[in-house]
Amino acid sequence: MLGDLGEEYIVDEDKLGLKVTSGSVTIVKDESTNMIGISIGGGAPNCPCLYIVQIFDNTPASKEGTLQSGDELTAVNNVSVKGKTKVEVAKLIQTVRGEVTIQYNKLHAEASQGKSLDIILKKVKHRLVENMSSTTADALGLSRAILCNDSLVKKLAELQRTEVMYRGMVEHTQRLLRAYLELQRTLKVFGECFAQIGVREPQPRASLAFTQFGDYHRQIEKRGLVMVKELKPVLGDLGTYLHKAIPDTKLTIGKYADAKFEYLSFCLKVKEMDEEEFNYASIQEPLYRVETGNYEYRLVLRCRQDARARFAQLRSDVQVKLELLDNKHVQDIATQLQKLSKGLAEFYEEMFRLSKENENLFPVEVDLTDTAFIYDCNLETLPPDEDDEDSGVVVPTPPNDFPLID
Repeated sequence: MLGDLGEEYIVDEDKLGLKVTSGSVTIVKDESTNMIGISIGGGAPNCPCLYIVQIFDNTPASKEGTLQSGDELTAVNNVSVKGKTKVEVAKLIQTVRGEVTIQYNKLHAEASQGKSLDIILKKVKHRLVENMSSTTADALGLSRAILCNDSLVKKLAELQRTEVMYRGMVEHTQRLLRAYLELQRTLKVFGECFAQIGVREPQPRASLAFTQFGDYHRQIEKRGLVMVKELKPVLGDLGTYLHKAIPDTKLTIGKYADAKFEYLSFCLKVKEMDEEEFNYASIQEPLYRVETGNYEYRLVLRCRQDARARFAQLRSDVQVKLELLDNKHVQDIATQLQKLSKGLAEFYEEMFRLSKENENLFPVEVDLTDTAFIYDCNLETLPPDEDDEDSGVVVPTPPNDFPLID
């Protein structure tokens, strides 16, 4: 179409303020396929330049790393490609054996330059579609296939269930240890009471029994405090998993999902621009962005490539973290439950041993006739009030055994 117009009608390139630099790179071709691993777009008759649409993974161009999506191809082995079609350029590259030298104009673009309002709205759409049921999505004519088949995002629901289980376990263990701590305090007070009774008991046999019984409770209290102190790290380990490992993994999954939505948004944008270009070409109408170098499209291609790289890296990070988290979950839950049950079992065994050692302390004979009514201090009685005498109420006089204390 551009050839049908006179030179005075050739439209200058609209670079959208993007920086472009020239360079060349030599790539060793794959011997088995005789390809360098790129797809080419643009070219005659509609576009004044040819550019790289995609760099395929694990190919010579991908491993070399210089060429990127959106870069313009200017020559192959010093043969200019200006005015050629993309098919002609592809054949030109394929005819070269071994090494091929590509001259290019590199497009320098920041990721923020491609994040238009349209891309943001597409990300919102993908988030909404992911949370929809299949029935709702089908009714609205939206596709959920690429979202529903993501096993890593599904892992987030499993992670939330694991978090709920660990939170319940931590709270239960906290209540259990607090209850044991309160029990030890009660045993301590109980032991002190019996120790005081043993000290004040005049009969040697009963005094020894009460003293030993009080000491028995204090030994249980000490052993219980040791048990609580030994089991306290279990709470720390469970808390580390609950408050650090799980939130960190959830954050990584969230970043991964955001990168995925962004990548899908750029893919959708590329598809829409391809359809727009095809529709204009089918009716033989010029498209301004294509005739001016298609820089807008090339910018989206570059952003899509960068978004895909971030998406792939975060996917790898999520897989590693989930694997480590699963291994830690399986090992950690078994280890911590074993520590908890072992600590409680040892405590009860110690209680049983102490109970066996002190099971013959009772019954104890205590002579209540000699000790029940002995008081350490005298009782104080008040003198009768005048009102009591006037009212006829007689206040009994205390016996001589209880003298009044002034």
